[in-house]
Amino acid sequence: MDILKTKSDMQEWSKNKKNQKKTICFVPTMGYLHQGHISLMEKGKPLCDELVLSIFVNPTQFGENEDLDSYPSNIKNDLSLAKNAGVTAVFLPNKNQIYPENFQTEISLQSLPKFLCGKFRPIHFGGVALVVTKLFNIVMPDVAIFGQKDYQQLQIIRQLTLDLDFDIQIVAGDIIREKDGLAMSSRNAYLSKSQRASALSLSKSLNLAKELITKGEKKSKAVKNQLESLICTFPETHIEYICFCNPKTLEDVDIIDRQVLLALAVKVGKTRLIDNALIDP
Repeated sequence: MDILKTKSDMQEWSKNKKNQKKTICFVPTMGYLHQGHISLMEKGKPLCDELVLSIFVNPTQFGENEDLDSYPSNIKNDLSLAKNAGVTAVFLPNKNQIYPENFQTEISLQSLPKFLCGKFRPIHFGGVALVVTKLFNIVMPDVAIFGQKDYQQLQIIRQLTLDLDFDIQIVAGDIIREKDGLAMSSRNAYLSKSQRASALSLSKSLNLAKELITKGEKKSKAVKNQLESLICTFPETHIEYICFCNPKTLEDVDIIDRQVLLALAVKVGKTRLIDNALIDP
């Protein structure tokens, strides 16, 4: 497994592989890898000749008073997990490699970032779009894997790839959960034991929504009210949003008469957690 720390080394590696007619699958991460990340690597491994992982905590997607400085990290463990998953190269740049002095460019999308997390994290998806664009240009993959837990991010990257004519296939990876239903996330490491129990309010809400919709409830507001009541029974929870929306446009849906995306953001203590499910009546 090659470890590449500069843009030029990563680009040279990719060019050499392409000269050998080899294809490249890419899994971008911010590190502190868990089984969710590993599932993305496992999904990508058979799709191409080479599997590239990046580890970079991207500062441009963090707003003020967010957890950039405290974001968990364990590079040694990450590299061990990557090697075991069959990764052939890890791109491990520092901030100056990605954003050198006098860096000036921004990338923005007009519609998709206005919904869900974008309402509460106004600079987040601009930072995501920017770093993904840079990583695509540096790694030059044929296929890139993104997890469905960050559903809005997945949709934005699909749109970005389409709009900017990247010749890259975007593949979605399933949400991976703990045995009790909690969606795996690097931020779960912040939770105390009692908060970990309260974090189950998200997955329990998704299950309740599926149950209500299966029984025939079509009004999203009625389902939302019951989910709010459920979440509020758990201590240290603060609901940021509960949204039923169109899976493609992310616009709000009032009547559930076809497949919808149910997306949640809930703070448990100071830890912001997200989860989602596609629900078809």
